[in-house]
Amino acid sequence: MYKKINLFHTDRGNEFKNKIIDEILSTFKIKRSLSAKGCPYDNAVAETTYKTFKTEFIKGKKFENLTQLKCELFDFVNWYNNLRAHGSLNYLTPVEFRKWQST
Repeated sequence: MYKKINLFHTDRGNEFKNKIIDEILSTFKIKRSLSAKGCPYDNAVAETTYKTFKTEFIKGKKFENLTQLKCELFDFVNWYNNLRAHGSLNYLTPVEFRKWQST
């Protein structure tokens, strides 16, 4: 199932100051999310999520096919949201944190 991508997050690194990337994003009507200039903590939560994804899910793995990738990704996201405690969330899982916030 295809889902439209609405947002492309990057820091302000030189690899993303690229006319081709700008044209692609514009063509597909994808908004860009950038860290604010001079504010490295602006997207710290997103950056930490990406780092965790790379180091705890992708690093060292080889997926035999798309089905295996989808299954393992589903399991990882479920674990990440429901079982893994996050320091930035008072050592609660994201699901627990949302429930705590709504009370």
